[in-house]
Amino acid sequence: MRVAAFGTGFFSTYHYDSWSRIPGIELAGICVNSNVARGEEFAARYGASRVYTDPAQMLDEAKPDLVDVITTPESHSDLVGLAVARGIPVICQKPLAPSFTEAQAIADLGTRSGTLIVAHENWRFRPWNREIGRLLRDGAIGEPYNVTFRMRPGDGQGPGAYLDRQPYFQQMPRFLIHETGIHTIDVLRFLMGRITGVFAHLRRINPVIAGEDAGYVTFAFASGAAGIFDGNRLADFQAENTRLTMGELLVEGSEGALRVDGYGRIWRRARGATEVEHAYRWEKRGYAGDSVHALQSHVVDHLRDGMPIENTASEYLEALRVEEAIYRSHETRRWIDLNQ
Repeated sequence: MRVAAFGTGFFSTYHYDSWSRIPGIELAGICVNSNVARGEEFAARYGASRVYTDPAQMLDEAKPDLVDVITTPESHSDLVGLAVARGIPVICQKPLAPSFTEAQAIADLGTRSGTLIVAHENWRFRPWNREIGRLLRDGAIGEPYNVTFRMRPGDGQGPGAYLDRQPYFQQMPRFLIHETGIHTIDVLRFLMGRITGVFAHLRRINPVIAGEDAGYVTFAFASGAAGIFDGNRLADFQAENTRLTMGELLVEGSEGALRVDGYGRIWRRARGATEVEHAYRWEKRGYAGDSVHALQSHVVDHLRDGMPIENTASEYLEALRVEEAIYRSHETRRWIDLNQ
């Protein structure tokens, strides 16, 4: 399977490393805006056939079976459009687009053309989230009542916040929810099902940040369960690397509770009993338990063998609708019913 990729930014190294490890994948091309030297460095490191600066030329000459868009959101519509016009399946990094309207247009393009577009939303592929999902499906804690995620990466303090890694974070008018909280929204949908309502209170603590960097969001689920997202990018928590899990997850049910800590460990407590560690295996490489690799392998398995696919662009719109409702709730100070 021939893969072509757009972008060589900070996070793209995880994508290219993953492609180099999936059996039978040929990296047919890398397209860059202007930094050809960086593209050639990546090509040598990850075994790409050629570096391009013209997107259409790469698609026409490399003839990929799959395109990976790893660029900033404002370029996504054009790049996805070029691939879809040629009938080439696409994995597109999140955010799908700068606005919900543009993201909807991307999803509609895939639906109309019948071309697969998958949102690169890798948090649901983190091994602890996959294992929690399996345990919930197996009834490990009975009927789920509540879910809480406390996000505490601790990387948002002071005038230098984010400058060493992703400096554009400082200029984003919507930050905590749009850039990071959307991951949690998708994980909650994966674990608990459809979100039917939200109430949000967001705030900015660090004055050098344009958007919000802390906040609380409460969720209602179609199942009758409830949820809380408690996010604060300035505060940290107990972890060897706070960016591994980004925080602590707790799911409580009629027969006990499941908890993920900052080390990727899962703790299980039966009702009335003492908490014990739940043993499971995961790969300590790549990004956050090799979640990028898990997502890309998931798409390859679908294209090769017809395995069920998760998070097509049209499905991912549901997470983006929740995001929009969160900002609307904060602005209007009211509960937003997503059933209306």
